Amino acid sequence: MSKFNTLNNTEHIPAEMFEFAQRDAVIHDKKLSTKSRGYFADAMIRFKKNKSSVVAAIIIGVLVLFAIITPIASPYTLDNKDNVFINMPPFIPYFANQGSSFFGGARTMDLSQTMLDNIKAIQQETGRNPLLKIKETKTVEVIKRGQKVKEYYYTADVCAFYNVGVRTLVMSYEEYEKIQRWQDETGIQVLYPVVNSDDIKGITDSPNIWYKVKDQKGTPALDKDGNLVPAYCTEKRLEGPVEYTSKRIAGDNGSYIYSLAKSGAVQCRVDYYNYYRYLNGGNEPFFIFGTNSLGQDLMTAIGIGARFSLIFAVLVSAINLTIGAFYGAIQGFYGGAVDLVLDRIADVLSSVPFIVTATLFQLHLAQKVGTVVSFLFAFVLTGWIGMAALTRKQFYRFKNQEFVYAAKTLGASDWRLMFKHIFPNSLGTIVTSCALVIPGVISSETNLTYLGIVNLSEMSGTTIGVLMSQGQAAMTSSPHVIFFPAIFISLLIISFNLFGNGLRDAFNPSTRGVDD
Repeated sequence: MSKFNTLNNTEHIPAEMFEFAQRDAVIHDKKLSTKSRGYFADAMIRFKKNKSSVVAAIIIGVLVLFAIITPIASPYTLDNKDNVFINMPPFIPYFANQGSSFFGGARTMDLSQTMLDNIKAIQQETGRNPLLKIKETKTVEVIKRGQKVKEYYYTADVCAFYNVGVRTLVMSYEEYEKIQRWQDETGIQVLYPVVNSDDIKGITDSPNIWYKVKDQKGTPALDKDGNLVPAYCTEKRLEGPVEYTSKRIAGDNGSYIYSLAKSGAVQCRVDYYNYYRYLNGGNEPFFIFGTNSLGQDLMTAIGIGARFSLIFAVLVSAINLTIGAFYGAIQGFYGGAVDLVLDRIADVLSSVPFIVTATLFQLHLAQKVGTVVSFLFAFVLTGWIGMAALTRKQFYRFKNQEFVYAAKTLGASDWRLMFKHIFPNSLGTIVTSCALVIPGVISSETNLTYLGIVNLSEMSGTTIGVLMSQGQAAMTSSPHVIFFPAIFISLLIISFNLFGNGLRDAFNPSTRGVDD
């Protein structure tokens, strides 16, 4: 039976459905149980539900912090260049001392027995072991003087920093005395004895051969106990010895000669690793990402290059947003002939290839205003067109809404209607598109500097594109030189794209208040 019975066209409601109120009761509206939510708060809730965009935002934050903090915290600058430690692998002294290839400055090398003996000799003379690990040993039988002889070849991980060993340098007398004083103060041996060329068969191009050899290949001439025999100069009648009064190597009773006079200067053998410490206030080499082709700390260079790329991209996006917003607002609000003329101007500019614009500006405009400014003009010349088109579309969408008509009826001016009532409603979509412009600018800047069309290193110090271009030549022997900059720029661009897509979905008005 229905709760509602129709009798004489009258609806009868059962008594149990009534709840009578007391005449003296005060009735109030119930307080809302949920809090009101603004547009940006609602967008943030939707953004948080997009896990990939949240992760991308975190990665962007880490990369930005890396670009800010690394150049500040690093003991190196771009002026710290070393012409010996070039394209060196990642190196932390602790790992190398533990014999670890990971961050031990490891470089895989194919070694003959003579080369292996030379590496072991470097360890004996300097006290640092370049040999980290022997990966493979090969035995080859060859015929020498009618007899079969076994020769051994090795594949090993060698610490590139330790393997430099000793170098022959020519320096002033003043520098020579300064190094001696530093040795005495720190107890670190930099200068090593001069080698007698007769004992090493005249092999003067290998300063790490400090022991007697029996052939031109550098094969060690061992004593009866199988030990290396030093070939250090001890003859006082040797022409041109320079007085040496500093710390001496172990086993030297004061007879070894540590340097020779040469054309008003001093020629000597230096332990280059310790010489580097002498030049850098006693600090050991410490390169987490290794070094580049200029001998700079790669991590510092990436931080400085990334800082420039980020600032440049944000600046370009802000300028394009400003120009595009004004241009598109005028187009969309007035429409008609104004829109038609302005749209044709944008079409003409958009048809000019960007790479042609950038090249011409670098060839002509850069001489007057500078490389960075001319490069900025190349991006701004046509970069605002997409932003203008988006703003125009948003204005066509909102300009006929009731709130705009109401403001116009109350006497609001055109500029107030455009930028007080219409533009704020379009801001979410426009800012989102602006975020998507940033990776495009970074990618274009990297490509042009990588190809050498634009050289920004003189103004900015370096850029990611310049670092990748420098690393291209050493890609096979030192892949880290191009690997780290490429990983950084790839993460940055991918993260910005995912972050921008998340913002676009979050600020989409059609999804406001929609819960998954």
